Amino acid sequence: MQWTDDGIVLGTRSHGESSVILELYTRAHGRHLGLVRGGRSRRQQPVLQPGNTVHASWFARLDEHLGNYTIEPAISRAARLMEGRAGVAGITHLAALARLMPEREVHGGLFEALELIADALPEIAVAAPLMVRFELEVLQELGFGLDLSECAASGATDGLVYVSPKSSRAVSREAGEPWKDKLLALPGFLTGSGVAESADIVAGFRLTGYFLSRHVFEPRGLAMPDARETFVRLVG
Repeated sequence: MQWTDDGIVLGTRSHGESSVILELYTRAHGRHLGLVRGGRSRRQQPVLQPGNTVHASWFARLDEHLGNYTIEPAISRAARLMEGRAGVAGITHLAALARLMPEREVHGGLFEALELIADALPEIAVAAPLMVRFELEVLQELGFGLDLSECAASGATDGLVYVSPKSSRAVSREAGEPWKDKLLALPGFLTGSGVAESADIVAGFRLTGYFLSRHVFEPRGLAMPDARETFVRLVG
């Protein structure tokens, strides 16, 4: 078995004296692990840093084996990401979100979204609204997508300012007014009706965080990543 693909480095862990197990999110093969022999060398270590894009060739005798990677650098971002807290927290949280995807399961568009946000970091004003949208996409791909297209109560497509925590559907201002204290805020930038100011972005993270915690992290016995809290705090 063998293939060649582009991948974003999510992380590594040591294996033996000189090798590492590399975790990539690839364009056409999803989240995929493999052994990099000599991955702890001075030449390889800078390449295998989270956030970098690499050209990867994977090969194994059988498809279910861990397999081996040979790696060539493509886009180096790690040094820039490590310059500030936003870059470190942002790429760490991106990796945590990518790890929610089942291994070797392809999800079209997630690779491109990961690259887009990695390129935007550490400029938090640019990257943060993209991160909110990425969290929405992760929910969608895992089967817990939000329906923000129309009001759950009236069918209206205008004035959508809430989301029902029960139905995961948008609610209009008029329909939601009597129950607004029990609804989640829907910032306008997620429906194309407003710009992404800091307060709106934080509201977006509050929205996605509720459903990520309820449907994804808590059922798996996981806590919300610390890096996410750090990143959101830097936004606000």
